[in-house]
Amino acid sequence: MKGCESSSLLDDFLIREIRLTHDPDGRQLDSELLLRLIENVFCSTLSDVSDAQSDANNVRSIDMIGSEEPLGRTIYKISHEILHRCFEKGNFHAKTMVLLEMVSHFRWDAKVVLVLAAFITSYGIFWLIQQLKFDNVLALSLAILKRLPRDITMFDPKFKALTSLINSLVKVTKLVVMMVSLPVSHDHKAMAITNSKIYMATYWIIRSILECTSQITDLRSMRHQQVCLNAKIVAAWALYSLGNKLNSLCPDLEEQIDTSLQAKLVTIFKDKHTDNQEVLHTLFSWKIELPFKNHSSQKKIDIFELKNKIVILLISKPELLPLDKLLFLVQQTYDHPKHKQIEENYAILWVPIPSANEWSLDEKRTFEFYSSSLPWFSVRQPWALNSAVVNFIKEEWNFKEEALMVVLDENGMVTNSNAMDMVWIWGAKAFPFSISREKELWEQEKWSLELIINEISPLLTNGVEEGQNLCIYGSENIEWIREFTAKMKKIKNAGIRLQLVYVGCRNSTKQTMQNILDIINQEQLSTSLTSEKIHFFWFRLESIKRSVAHEKNTDKIAKEVAEFLDFGENKEGWAVLGRGSSTDLMKLSGENVAELFLGAIEETLKTSLPSEPGNHTDLVPYEEGLIERSVICGVCKRPMKKFVVYKCDVAAE
Repeated sequence: MKGCESSSLLDDFLIREIRLTHDPDGRQLDSELLLRLIENVFCSTLSDVSDAQSDANNVRSIDMIGSEEPLGRTIYKISHEILHRCFEKGNFHAKTMVLLEMVSHFRWDAKVVLVLAAFITSYGIFWLIQQLKFDNVLALSLAILKRLPRDITMFDPKFKALTSLINSLVKVTKLVVMMVSLPVSHDHKAMAITNSKIYMATYWIIRSILECTSQITDLRSMRHQQVCLNAKIVAAWALYSLGNKLNSLCPDLEEQIDTSLQAKLVTIFKDKHTDNQEVLHTLFSWKIELPFKNHSSQKKIDIFELKNKIVILLISKPELLPLDKLLFLVQQTYDHPKHKQIEENYAILWVPIPSANEWSLDEKRTFEFYSSSLPWFSVRQPWALNSAVVNFIKEEWNFKEEALMVVLDENGMVTNSNAMDMVWIWGAKAFPFSISREKELWEQEKWSLELIINEISPLLTNGVEEGQNLCIYGSENIEWIREFTAKMKKIKNAGIRLQLVYVGCRNSTKQTMQNILDIINQEQLSTSLTSEKIHFFWFRLESIKRSVAHEKNTDKIAKEVAEFLDFGENKEGWAVLGRGSSTDLMKLSGENVAELFLGAIEETLKTSLPSEPGNHTDLVPYEEGLIERSVICGVCKRPMKKFVVYKCDVAAE
């Protein structure tokens, strides 16, 4: 117990000493971008592929606001000071405090990033010389001048430990940068705890950098016989020890970040913003730089790419959606006729979230496949999303396994907590996908074939737009279908322009549906939707039912769509007749649908009758039962009067 108290007391003294070195004067630095370049340099020393070139071009434009000297000079001065201190005698604590004094005028995030940049500059030059010295005379000459050993393979244990320590350095530096950007808490006690953790992390980052540099400079004076003894073991142990110290700081820092981030997420959607950048940064860019990727080029994308756009967060499981619904979603967005008109104004961002806390290998593979195949942006490393963000999505936006579309406007505010049904119903026409837009669309809609069909099929859409008489029908009884289509063909032959389309039944099995479609197509009974389109047809009607359930003044549509869905359950046979945007729809079901249509069609077509009857005669061959039926005139669309004509078929002699 006394040991713990003594350790705590020493930490308190150290924190006070560190705090006394802090004297900020308003200088500002883009720490995140500079840290990104540092990572690229480090990755390049490991021969990893990186985006160093593109980031280097961005960093050239960075400078420190409020500083009299350029960024490069500041980094050079810190690098020189680090090297100078490494050749001096004295303990590392004293040297660390000297460096803290040197960067006293910067914010805490800038302190650690600048010192790390100064170190990584020397480290990068060291490895550049090592990689080129056998092929480049200049590199070989520099290696000799710097008194670097010709063969460094004997130092492999040290470099392995050094690599591990630098990984830890970068990780903790990222956490410090994230913590500094946290919102200021009004809880003074909580803020004091946060600051203390930042102070300690900064101290150990700088102290570890001094130790790393010292180990590298020791290579210049270390002889082969020394290496063969205990030197490399002791050196590696010291580096691993510092790495463990840094790693031990991470859990507390991450917990503090999660707590603060959760508090920020609750308030950020209540505050007003000038754009969507802060919201997107809070959600996606805390742990990952360039957090998104483009589906086609797989290029890493910054949140800036989505500035001034409406962003639809497509939140789902890594498996996203069943294939048929996935294809329908693509059709309703990127393949929609309206998409070209609005594609510059909005973007869909896929945010996959697994059921468990950890991502499985299969889930990662599934994500990589879909994110490379589908036409929208996606979170580049969804498994790295902050747990506070994932919890917020589940709790605040009610994500429960079913895919949803949360819409953020250009300012990052939520305008619709789930626009999925809007997209199923209207596709890109629903832009900007807000709740107010949904109300506006329903105010414009009426129950008609146009609403029922929408953009499901060009075949149906063209017929509706042209005002054709359209009959959609369904059944699982192939004999009923044969009889119904045969009688409807006779109606068409009587002069009535009518398009007959099979759309199946609601909840039919895939196999049953496909068997019927095969027979319809082989026997040319009528035109039909594909099995995929049939599924879309009924799925979209279910979306309409859900959407109108919470809208005012849509009682008629709600009633009609509910009846239509029930109607479509009739597996024996049903049909609906209408024209274009007319609200007069005729729904019939059962065995006598075709006969009932004969009488009802007259009423349906009345609105298009000419003012005067036509003077037209049709000679129709006798057929049993024809006398009792009505025949419609092909010109004026009125019922024709019946006359009997007798013809002698006996040839004259």
